[in-house]
Amino acid sequence: MALFRYQAQDAKGVRQRGTVEASGARQARQTLREQGLLVLSMSPLGASPMARLLARSTLSLARRSLLTRQLATLLHAGVPLTEALQAVAEQSTPRHVRQVLRGVAERVAEGHALAQALAHYPQAFPMVYRATVAAAERSGHLAGVLERLAEHGENHQALRQKVQLAMVYPVILLVISLLVVGFLLGYVVPDVVQAFSRDHAQLPLATRVLITLSDATNHYGLAALALLAMAIALVACALRQPARRRQWHGFSLRLPGYGEFVRASEAARFISTLAILGRSGVVLVEAMNISAAVIGNLILRERLLRAARELGEGTTLANCLARSEALPPLMLHMIASGERAGELDTMLERAADLQAKQLAGRISLLVSLCEPLMLLLMGGIVLFIVLAILLPILNLNQLVN
Repeated sequence: MALFRYQAQDAKGVRQRGTVEASGARQARQTLREQGLLVLSMSPLGASPMARLLARSTLSLARRSLLTRQLATLLHAGVPLTEALQAVAEQSTPRHVRQVLRGVAERVAEGHALAQALAHYPQAFPMVYRATVAAAERSGHLAGVLERLAEHGENHQALRQKVQLAMVYPVILLVISLLVVGFLLGYVVPDVVQAFSRDHAQLPLATRVLITLSDATNHYGLAALALLAMAIALVACALRQPARRRQWHGFSLRLPGYGEFVRASEAARFISTLAILGRSGVVLVEAMNISAAVIGNLILRERLLRAARELGEGTTLANCLARSEALPPLMLHMIASGERAGELDTMLERAADLQAKQLAGRISLLVSLCEPLMLLLMGGIVLFIVLAILLPILNLNQLVN
């Protein structure tokens, strides 16, 4: 929506001035005519505060996938695009979602393309989504492409939910364990070991360590938590700087284990985005640039953007990706075979499915290992506390002598 300043004349010939909010100049004139006013002049004032607020509105992946699925279903049924957008808006419960969809529908009704209408809400509809829709409109297969977009988003959401659900129990166990250990060190252990704290030289090493930890928790526990929070805040501020963030991304790629996981996850995101853009009819060089832009790791993003420039200069896709060293060898072989056979889009989809399954398996393995590792860690801590308390009791006669 935008604001327009107008000068108008009513039926009695009295001139009026004011502002009106509308999605476009034509709608603003129509609104004034319905009020019985003859428009003499009109000039835009820019976007209204509500429009600026809606432009910053975001949609979750699950919500965007649901809306895309509903829109694709209505378009397959032969419903015109404007009516389909209005119908999906009426079915949406959140108010800001309804307003965003109504704004898109109004712009489409004024003659704008769907991708152009979506571009007014960049936070709700990311660049990959809009580029795919634009290519679908050019090819005339909007309903089918929207269905693939919905399926793509649903698969990502399912993987994310799987990881989140699997991490619930380990996280709860970690939090409760830390609270219990903190309570023991702060309140229980000092009273238990008070009888043994008079002669530290003759106490077992585990008991002396436990007494030291208990004293440190009582005296410096809150200060340590404050320092930890301050350190986290400083690191977060440092990572907002592009140079620092780039250094961290480069260092993370060299970390054993974690670096391979980052490469695998970014490769899955890149190849799945490239596959859906290619299948939707986006030019390969443009698809490469868009797919590289969604990569979170700055080092890998630079390598893939360099590969996109090499592709525009005439290099084959497999060769420029191989020089970027951003994708696994198996994926490169699949892309090379797809280029030779003339079935690159199909092979990209297969490579994306394979990489997604491998990533999901790796995530499931890591998550499944968290629970036993947490149990072993907390069991070791409890065993240490029990031994530190029991050893002086077992050696009580020796301590008395």
